Amino acid sequence: MKKSDFNYLLPEALIAQKPLPERDASRLLCMDRHLGRIVDRQFIDFIDLIDSPDLLVFNDTKVIPARLFGKKQSGGKVEILIERILEGNGAIAHVRSSKSAKAGTLIELDQGYCCEVVGRADDLFVLEFKGDSSLLSILEKIGHIPLPPYITREDDDSDFTRYQTVFAKEVGAVAAPTAGLHFDQVMMEKIEAKNVQTAFVTLHVGSGTFQPVRVENLSEHLMHKEYFAVLPETVAAVAQARARGGRVIAIGTTAVRALESASSSGQLVAGFGDTDLFITPGYQFKSIDAMLTNFHLPESTLLMLVSAFAGYESIMNAYSHAIDHSYRFFSYGDAMFLSEDL
Repeated sequence: MKKSDFNYLLPEALIAQKPLPERDASRLLCMDRHLGRIVDRQFIDFIDLIDSPDLLVFNDTKVIPARLFGKKQSGGKVEILIERILEGNGAIAHVRSSKSAKAGTLIELDQGYCCEVVGRADDLFVLEFKGDSSLLSILEKIGHIPLPPYITREDDDSDFTRYQTVFAKEVGAVAAPTAGLHFDQVMMEKIEAKNVQTAFVTLHVGSGTFQPVRVENLSEHLMHKEYFAVLPETVAAVAQARARGGRVIAIGTTAVRALESASSSGQLVAGFGDTDLFITPGYQFKSIDAMLTNFHLPESTLLMLVSAFAGYESIMNAYSHAIDHSYRFFSYGDAMFLSEDL
């Protein structure tokens, strides 16, 4: 298939610029991934679509306030987006300025902090932050939440909590695992009360998740890398769900990528490292039975992933249905549940 096969026209008004007042107030498009049958629901109905034999697998990554603003000593404005934190006080980052920053360039930041460009890492820059404060503490003081490029407003205080899942724990993402944003503490308690088991993986979502596929031939696409970890207790939880006849339900495409990356041998095993797994139609899924996800950008790798899971024609039909029925799209938008017998 070609990149252009995954294009669709989305009215700009359907791109959610802010979250709804309540996390669970979103709509939920449910689709039988084999039959293509669509049912319109509310997200609060999700609890009725799962049962005690099932296992929900969440991504527990935590978004860091990874966007910084500064200036060169020459006065030129600079915008930094941290992509990955390195040992010590280093980072790999996107650096935007009128002229490309060279090694040795000092960048002055808010509250007297500064960093130095010390090298390149392909298209990105290697930075070293000065002073005694840790990079994480610097980001907590002066960093901005790295809202996706299709959210055209500036971040505000509410984004520090709403662009973060209630179960976020492992620091390192620069984009939220957005399917998890719909769950509030009440929903998590309902899941526990219904005796539905939960497990966690970690995948630190990078800014590459928003990068467009630039080649028409998908086999030529160079997939971005993201760190993932699947612990032995999650592997055991998946095996137990299988043994009791339950479904393994991935909460978000990032949970899917972590589980499938850890299943590259043909079966799920514990492990960690970088993954550049690119899932397109024809891929044989090894570890999941159902998926909760948001709506994804045209021609994006995530739209290709959900098409691989539920079928290209069914997904494109579902997206047309969502547009016709004014669903809210992307990070702060509505959700879709892809399963069977809905």
